[in-house]
Amino acid sequence: GLYEFVQPSWQTRSTPLDISVDLKKFGANSASESLPSTPAASIIDGWGDSPSIDKTYKLFYGGSQKRPDSGASIPVVSPSGEVLGHVPDGGRKDVRDAVDAAVKAAAGWSKKDGHVRSQIMYYIAENLQSESQKFAGQLAAMTGQSHSEAINEVNMAVQRMFHWAAYCDKYGGSLQETVLYGLTIKRHEPVGVIGIVCPDSFPFLGFISLVAPAIARGNAVVVVPSEKHPLAALAFHQVLETSDLPAGVINIITGDSNALTKTLAEHHDVSSLWYFRSAQGSQFVEAVSAGNLKRTWVNYGLDRDFTVERSGQGEEFLYHATNVKNIWLPMGDIFAN
Repeated sequence: GLYEFVQPSWQTRSTPLDISVDLKKFGANSASESLPSTPAASIIDGWGDSPSIDKTYKLFYGGSQKRPDSGASIPVVSPSGEVLGHVPDGGRKDVRDAVDAAVKAAAGWSKKDGHVRSQIMYYIAENLQSESQKFAGQLAAMTGQSHSEAINEVNMAVQRMFHWAAYCDKYGGSLQETVLYGLTIKRHEPVGVIGIVCPDSFPFLGFISLVAPAIARGNAVVVVPSEKHPLAALAFHQVLETSDLPAGVINIITGDSNALTKTLAEHHDVSSLWYFRSAQGSQFVEAVSAGNLKRTWVNYGLDRDFTVERSGQGEEFLYHATNVKNIWLPMGDIFAN
């Protein structure tokens, strides 16, 4: 219980107290734009799309690509102002459908043997590694970082996937000593459906670092990737479709992050919400989630360095990805006749 009242030793700042947010207006309107007249820039270097073809991106939920209910798109712009592509502007109905798909998938995914889940995650990591140049090209074009920096972020994402794949069958619980006579088993169970809102920093590594521990422990997720740099996360569906992951375990919705956060926070079938963006959004998530008793994990606007092991793949992730159930097995004495 003390875990809820402390902060990680690596975190240098406490929770800010002077946050002001209008709970009625937050996320009420999408800030997305219509299709601009500027054609999409060619980013063929590193990931092989023809420069004469404007790639179509769709939402990914229920194991397949879907067009957004609004029919609108949001431009993704490079640091130099070039339009790199357009991603779907997801809304309330898209989140609702994604959550429905996650609820259906969560029951079967959580019951799979830990070894089976780990093999699927290892396969995802292997397929991601084979496409590393493609994802590095997208990251470099979106963020302006060098190709070597981008490939390093992708390689760390692969390592992160391998790391959490190993935890699929290694965090099941423990046997506790209590005053009760008999055995008391502490069992780590999946939370259920987890909503994840990713930060703009480390757009791909942060996405993988948050999704991987959640699915490793048997949860299904509805993910909102980086609002500014979503292309790599949205293209990740191509890896998922070839990696034997059951439909609905990972669902990816792009759009205005505030509007999508509002829908996730108010949805009663979302058991937990991880939010890593603004301080105002963090306060909104905690306030609204109190009405439906949703577990929350927010960053209060503080940046997290996902490249560092202690803050990017620590036990903190396992704690938020599981529920604890204590089971008492009373036993008596057996006497031979």
